[in-house]
Amino acid sequence: MSDQNTERYRQQHKLRLSYMPWLYASLKPAHRSWAQAWQDEWQAYLVAMETVVIGKNCFIAPEARLFAEPGRAIVLGDNSYIAADCVLHGPITLGEGVSINHHVSLDGGSKGIVIGDNTRIAAYSYAYAFNHGMDGDRLISDQPVTSKGIQIGCDVWIGANTGIVDGITIGDHAVVGMGSIVTKSVAAYAKLAGNPAVPIGTRAARDETAPHSTPNLNNKTDQEFLAP
Repeated sequence: MSDQNTERYRQQHKLRLSYMPWLYASLKPAHRSWAQAWQDEWQAYLVAMETVVIGKNCFIAPEARLFAEPGRAIVLGDNSYIAADCVLHGPITLGEGVSINHHVSLDGGSKGIVIGDNTRIAAYSYAYAFNHGMDGDRLISDQPVTSKGIQIGCDVWIGANTGIVDGITIGDHAVVGMGSIVTKSVAAYAKLAGNPAVPIGTRAARDETAPHSTPNLNNKTDQEFLAP
């Protein structure tokens, strides 16, 4: 392959990685060498320009936009990925092994967004850890802004095009279906979907005697699937 064709291939492969960053971890050594250098340069730029802390073996697409002023840090745990066309405004903390897919929008408000280890957020989802007042005697632009923060647990799957409002906690191992709007906190292991999101099931273990089994939630009521 000529040098020109090699460079064209790499540019296309960089674009593929930006939109499918999970491929980064499985690159062959010959590809990983140039991809690592590419990521090292980009991540060094982000650390110099913004209040960003990046763990080991992370991937951040150059097409993603990270904004982290002093006091509004963005922290990535080891082995976490941020895909292309995401917009993140701190304070945001990602645990280890977190995957943020393309076109996700996260704004930490003043209280922040915290996402636990091994959680997956699918494309076009959004979470805003702030809200405007809605009094009828004032313009929306003049309303006070409040922030409670958003907590998303470990091993959570947020389906594509899901919205999460301020003040929400999503428990460990929960699943939120595509196109949902989460307006109430969610218990661990629950499966929800809809607008507003409502319980549709549970990730209960098939064998409760097996190691790492999940609790039996089959007899819970809808209200019990929604955290207090």
